[in-house]
Amino acid sequence: MHGKIRKRAILLGTLFGLLICAFTPFNNAYLNATPLAGGHFPLAPFFILAWLTAICGLHRKLLRSHPLLTGLDLMTMWILMVIVSGISYTGLARTFFINLTAPFHFATIGNRWKEVLQPLLPDALHPTDPKAVEQLYNGIKGGPFMDNLEIFSAIPWASWLTPLMWWGAFILLCYFMMLCLTNIFSRQWVENERLNFPLLQLPRFMEEAMDQGLYGSFLGNKFFLIGLIFCICLHLINGLHFYIPSVPEVPTLILAGKYFAKTGLFSGFHKLKIYFYPAFVGFAFLASRQISFSFWFFFLFGGLFYGILSASGLNIPASALGVTFGPTLTRPEETQMIGAYLVFFIFIIWLARQHLKQVIKEAFGAESTRGEAEWMSLRFSFWGLAVSGLLLTAWCMYFGIPLLVAVVVLLAFFIFTLVASKAICQGGIAYFTLTAAPIDCVTTIFGSKFFGSVGIAITAICQKILFVDLRESLMPSLVHGSKINEWIRNKRLFLIGITIILLLGVIVSFGAMLMVCYKYGIRELQLDWATRTSMNVYDNVVRVIQEPAAASHWVTTFATVGALVMFALVVAYNRLPWWPLHPIGYLTAYSSAMKILWFSFFLGWICNQLTLRYGGVGLFKRVRYLFFGLIMGDFLMGGAWALYGLYAGQSYQVLPG
Repeated sequence: MHGKIRKRAILLGTLFGLLICAFTPFNNAYLNATPLAGGHFPLAPFFILAWLTAICGLHRKLLRSHPLLTGLDLMTMWILMVIVSGISYTGLARTFFINLTAPFHFATIGNRWKEVLQPLLPDALHPTDPKAVEQLYNGIKGGPFMDNLEIFSAIPWASWLTPLMWWGAFILLCYFMMLCLTNIFSRQWVENERLNFPLLQLPRFMEEAMDQGLYGSFLGNKFFLIGLIFCICLHLINGLHFYIPSVPEVPTLILAGKYFAKTGLFSGFHKLKIYFYPAFVGFAFLASRQISFSFWFFFLFGGLFYGILSASGLNIPASALGVTFGPTLTRPEETQMIGAYLVFFIFIIWLARQHLKQVIKEAFGAESTRGEAEWMSLRFSFWGLAVSGLLLTAWCMYFGIPLLVAVVVLLAFFIFTLVASKAICQGGIAYFTLTAAPIDCVTTIFGSKFFGSVGIAITAICQKILFVDLRESLMPSLVHGSKINEWIRNKRLFLIGITIILLLGVIVSFGAMLMVCYKYGIRELQLDWATRTSMNVYDNVVRVIQEPAAASHWVTTFATVGALVMFALVVAYNRLPWWPLHPIGYLTAYSSAMKILWFSFFLGWICNQLTLRYGGVGLFKRVRYLFFGLIMGDFLMGGAWALYGLYAGQSYQVLPG
């Protein structure tokens, strides 16, 4: 599947992507319906891709004419939708406006935000009109009865113009840095390391089959139909149970924790849950066996580690964790991930050392080379990365962050994002969360005094906006886009499409979220999680300002343990051909995502293992259609129930939100 893409692919991808951005805030925050853009294999883009592929395949078969859209056109459309879909919700807009206004709207005598926090926040970074903030949370009077044009006109744009310009500059500079980073590493990951990209396998097979005129055979494959029908039956029964409780359900969640004691060797499993998501079983089967095995193995070993410490009499209180900003960081033992991320980043750089030398040579005048997966020259990427990094540093310093703090924190932001992007794309993790945050890494090394009052306040906001909740982060989608770019000849057109959709996506997402908030008020929307986590950030900022301290010795100890374990893993992985564990598995040991996905990876691994062991590659090539069917069935049923949920007012959730 190599060739040129047509302008219609860019136009349609942009159109559908912007429609997703415009509708997602209303769908997710007001209707509380099935998320349209969750994870790194979002529902809405694939649902659209599946139906458009079927239409194009039928058109080609019946009329025997040139296709409306080629497979490569459809892949381009899909990845443009994937790239932009996360911006409209968890990837940016979900918490953005709450982040900017929470220190003012939720300030009380008890939390002392007015005295401690508000003086540190520059007026240019938040709306200064109290009425604009009040209406954001309570809604415009009569808003629910106003049409969209009236709401748009009633929004106090004058109060938002300056903050949106400054934050827009920060966000777009970060996006440009991610684009340059992706372009620099694309040749290494796509061409040199030949990553598997499990999340791209089904779309690629669909479009190759359509281009070859074999899409009917693809859909009619007996293994594919078994997987598809299984998911249709499963979600038809459970969906009917959701709306009609008298209909029996097929359990997809088992609370296994009740079978384990809260103390002793297995105490780490007393909250264990077993989820069954057929689509994620499919992704796990398509990933390498070593990676799938490592995900569930390290998750279970991480739980056992708690029990080993408890059985040995080493009961470490949660208070030893101190002040942290990690999204799911609850125990000192979990700070192993801080050291693990840093060492794995060094491993990424070490693997790419020859390629990075070439990047530096070309940046300083050597003859340019062009990889198949690159949108632009390595020279432009290098200097684009450098200039945007300098501009981001200047942005931080303009708002009072010390130079050293700005440099260190920005490095931590992009180190964590780069590591997470490789884990997601190589491991096929459609739903991913960090354990520790980048700022936790900085405080572990330098202590919280390093930031200063203004530094911790502003960097915490920056982190919350783009770099802590990576469930819909942009960079993994860009990495997937670089793999698709390998098949495209007119790469500049693809790059233009990505640039346009990112610019318009930010504008449309902000506008759509503001309209929903001012129409109904944040208090009436399903934004409790966004509000609670934003308030937790500011509570932690105040604690750091009032009581700055070095990291506790337990945090430092476990971060060091994590670094040593990861070092041993990467050495063994790189030097021992028989080594069964992949270092990426350790990165997700304490991730909340793996609490949901570990059993799916176990099932995918065991099916992959048995297939290759007893049937070889030949059987694997046939059986993989079964797992294509599981993925297709889950997402088609997810889309179908999402559409029905718009009518019913509540939605049966096929996939994790």
